[in-house]
Amino acid sequence: MLRTIGIIIHPGFQLLDAAGPAAAFELAEHYAPGSYRVDMLAPSGGEVESSSGMRLLARPLSDTEPLDTAVISGGEIIRSLAAAQQIVAWLRHAKVRRTASVCTGAYLLAEAGLLDGRSATTHWWSTDDFARRYPQVKLEPERIFTQDGSVWTSAGISAGIDLALALIEDDLGAAIARRTAQQLVVHQRRPGGQSQFSALVELGGRSGRFVELIEWMRGKLAEPLTVERLADHAAMSPRHFARAFTAETGATPAKAVERLRLEAARMAVETGNAPLDRIAEQSGFGDAGRMRRAFLRGFGQPPQALRRGAVRR
Repeated sequence: MLRTIGIIIHPGFQLLDAAGPAAAFELAEHYAPGSYRVDMLAPSGGEVESSSGMRLLARPLSDTEPLDTAVISGGEIIRSLAAAQQIVAWLRHAKVRRTASVCTGAYLLAEAGLLDGRSATTHWWSTDDFARRYPQVKLEPERIFTQDGSVWTSAGISAGIDLALALIEDDLGAAIARRTAQQLVVHQRRPGGQSQFSALVELGGRSGRFVELIEWMRGKLAEPLTVERLADHAAMSPRHFARAFTAETGATPAKAVERLRLEAARMAVETGNAPLDRIAEQSGFGDAGRMRRAFLRGFGQPPQALRRGAVRR
């Protein structure tokens, strides 16, 4: 069954938002011939300049054959409000089986009303603005990608590859998605529930204020990391620290500690053979049962499933 995938771009689009999903569908077609055709589309067609200055050649959106899936790229949408409005108008009447967005492409889905009452996500940098503009959307700011019925949304830039792999798995099954991921040299597919938190943590928050603290926390995961201890290390009062840390990273200190422990535990689970009890102790969870519950919350899978998946890859 041939599925036509329309990657919809606009002046100022983010190059990887378009190229990442396009590459994933191209490789999936290699493993399952006759499954996909990818079209690059834009309101007026022709050469479209990305935010980096590179250009892609697109067909006019109005000239397309019926699409199976429309993927709206993010980027500097404000660069061409006319193009954005044309995409929004097209979305309101498009007859496609699935609609998806990468990064700030979610703004166009929201403008078209496709996200009203639905769960959605976007790039972490835009979540506060998005939530103010579209209170009718059930924004899930930490997720890598979401699916709510026939509408899918993803976080920023590289998360578009995770979204595409999830769409491929939905169409063709886990085996094809896994082989596609191998060719892309990426993780099999980050679960949709995996947090964007790590992006902000690696930066030490939006301003980089907590870089040193985060590195210190990584070295102390097996020890108790209370708000009081973290605040003391940051030379702040616990109350002021909790407010400032949450504003910077988008996560409470307790959530940050759990996420750091999850990242460390997941790496140990997927790349080694240590018993889960030992990994739980070394990463600060204390016991395997508590670690398992944290994995289910964070990744949607228990540690054993992630280890099996790593072995298959």
